Amino acid sequence: MDHQRVIRDVTVRLPMASSTPEACRWTVTALSRHTPATISVLLAVHDRLRCVAATGAWQVFATVPARTGIVGRVYATGAPAVVPDVTVDPDYLPVRPDVTAELCVPVLDPTGRAIGVLDLQWSEPTDLEPWRETAQRLADGLGGRIAALGGPPAESRSEKLLRHAAALSSAPTEGEVMGAAARAAREVSTLSTALLLIGGQLGPSPATPSDLETRIRAELAAAGPAALDRMVERAHRYGAGYTLGETGHPPTEDYRPLTRAGVRTLVAVPVGPTDAGGVLLVADERALRPDPTTVSLMELLAGQAWTSVDRLRTLARLREQASSDPLTGLRHTGPFGQRIAAATPGRTALLAIDVDGFKTVNDTYGHQAGDRVLVGLARALEGALRHGDELYRIGGDEFVAVIEVSRPEEAVRIAERLTEAARRIGRTISVGVALPRPGETPDRTLKRADQALYAVKRQGRDGVLLSAA
Repeated sequence: MDHQRVIRDVTVRLPMASSTPEACRWTVTALSRHTPATISVLLAVHDRLRCVAATGAWQVFATVPARTGIVGRVYATGAPAVVPDVTVDPDYLPVRPDVTAELCVPVLDPTGRAIGVLDLQWSEPTDLEPWRETAQRLADGLGGRIAALGGPPAESRSEKLLRHAAALSSAPTEGEVMGAAARAAREVSTLSTALLLIGGQLGPSPATPSDLETRIRAELAAAGPAALDRMVERAHRYGAGYTLGETGHPPTEDYRPLTRAGVRTLVAVPVGPTDAGGVLLVADERALRPDPTTVSLMELLAGQAWTSVDRLRTLARLREQASSDPLTGLRHTGPFGQRIAAATPGRTALLAIDVDGFKTVNDTYGHQAGDRVLVGLARALEGALRHGDELYRIGGDEFVAVIEVSRPEEAVRIAERLTEAARRIGRTISVGVALPRPGETPDRTLKRADQALYAVKRQGRDGVLLSAA
């Protein structure tokens, strides 16, 4: 192989390339005439290596995280990688099952900064050392031409939207979704300000809001909920809208609070369903001319934001269902175990509660009647407890109240209030009271409360008993 000829053939047209992608494609295409290797050029775009040109591959990784694989290692270190056996390199990214060797060299700009990599992979025996020097010289020439053309290609708006969509889908709270959506809208639209309004609430303000955003928030707060509702209703009734930023034309009345804040360009996009959603407002104090593509990208972003919000709300509902009794709405055994595990010795009282004669109700009148008794009793007991006291249903007709008290007698008085509340709805209950002892397990405390409860049962029911300290 005449490597000097390879270098001449690959670089001869490089000065004529009018764009970075074209320079990369010419390099890959010309090089492929001299070797059967799988060839690709990946350049740094934002936080990833993006494949700009490739040939000979069954699969092409469109983007690779900046430190992933052999290509990521070479980019991060700036050092070439010669891998005669890819099966022993843990960083190899599989492109074809028959690849045996890989050569990857950094693409450097004239200052020596890595801006990407040139990667070659072979599926037949190859002397890699001569190719190492050749590939590096080709990569250096490509790096110089890319620098002359202005550097690696800028991240497109659709690529930005894709990146932000990943951040939206992983946001752990609704507020963080709204903040991420606003950041995405600003970056993708290139307008200076974005606010997401859902359910009558504006998303969180960024750490350093623009002057325009500060004025918009102040005007919206002064205008009140009705003004916000009109903006949301307009977006959902008529669809996404935008201003061309022309001077001398009055704004729509619904947007008066925004124009008072200094908005001269606005994109307004509906978010989610009419009854529970909101509106995405993307604005600028400059008179600009957004194009329909910008609006379309904002609509895609609004859809992704609502999907993320709806997912979080669904998860919250599922967690609530998993932690509460579907009949009474009281919390049940899962959160109860967590609560008593945090009990304070001498201060956290457990009140074990059992409905007197409940089996007779079920046997005589049926389970539906029994369910009505349980629901009514749960409401009565909740009403008799103090603010901050907690009531759990841990079995068929078994409840436990967890309360904080300053002394045992206070816990007994609360238990007596519960028995009185039950009597007022025509039922009676038996209550056993216990306070955790130092070093005592929560299960042991609950067992003592149960023992006191059954002592009340043996004494005739409808009463309260404090377990011995």
